[in-house]
Amino acid sequence: MKTTNDQMLGASAAFFELTDQISRAAPLDRPMLVIGERGTGKELIAARLHYLSNRWDRNFQKMNCAALPDTLLESELFGYEPGAFTGANKKRKGRFEVAHKGSLFLDEIGTMSMTAQEKLLRVIEYGEFERVGGNETINVNVRIIGATNIDLPAAADAGEFRHDLLDRLAFDVITVPPLRERQDDILLLAENFGRQMALEQEWLQFPGYTDEAIEAMLEYQWPGNVRELKNVVERAVYRAWDGEEPIGDIVFDPFESPYRPKAVKISQRNGQAVNHVVPDRSDTNNDYGVDVDAPFDFKEVICGQEKAIITKVLEKFRYNQRQAAKHLTLSYDQFRHLMKKHELLS
Repeated sequence: MKTTNDQMLGASAAFFELTDQISRAAPLDRPMLVIGERGTGKELIAARLHYLSNRWDRNFQKMNCAALPDTLLESELFGYEPGAFTGANKKRKGRFEVAHKGSLFLDEIGTMSMTAQEKLLRVIEYGEFERVGGNETINVNVRIIGATNIDLPAAADAGEFRHDLLDRLAFDVITVPPLRERQDDILLLAENFGRQMALEQEWLQFPGYTDEAIEAMLEYQWPGNVRELKNVVERAVYRAWDGEEPIGDIVFDPFESPYRPKAVKISQRNGQAVNHVVPDRSDTNNDYGVDVDAPFDFKEVICGQEKAIITKVLEKFRYNQRQAAKHLTLSYDQFRHLMKKHELLS
């Protein structure tokens, strides 16, 4: 959904519904939540909410809550007084003070500690807080825009997020559709990103894509959404060298290689990182978890293993169905039939 000049781009019905909701919500001086998968452009939506509001000429502050430990999160949000902690030599304003009369975008808001959530709730309710290490009450007027890719109501039910804070934040919720639900936007975005990368490569023109490349992009499920699409397109353009022929080599997984190291699981032992090689499940002598000494439903076991294999191969090829079918030496129609049989078609 994001281009290099920070413009939202799309032509699908889902995209127009999204932009319409943003336009209607932007002028309202209320907290907002933006929910969506990784790579869907939540920060861009937050910026649009700010710049289409009456606060457009004021500060738009952004902070990733997951990027800071709890000890630094509060001082970053609320600022601190001299001597509040080691290294605090002078007073520092927090994001709330800097964003006064503007907007504050809190990305990954679901990762905030309960203590920070409590202080955030107070700011939303009363518009006041104290700097870390201080006792002076500071009043601010800030619009909060939160974003996350987790289910906040479920997190609240599990005791990991405050219900009262969720109530204050969720005046309205903008749920961003994933790219797989915006089929009409895939080629539009791919063309846009391709032209931008061709310009960066100083090509005289952008030659477009082959039919096979277009088909592959339309069939792919895009788990990384628009951010992943941008990476895939830019990688394809730079690998094409001169741009004289339509681009046909679309690589979804840049890690795919016959020389790729075996997967390892990292664990801690006596404070030291230890690598464990993940067993090769292709070994036909492995244990399939079936006790052959006791009666069991053969068809059910085979059906379960079949579904597990299809799911694993789909993940391996980043949900590219044609590559997955080829890997299993099946025709595309056969593979689609198996996906339908096991209810794997979205």
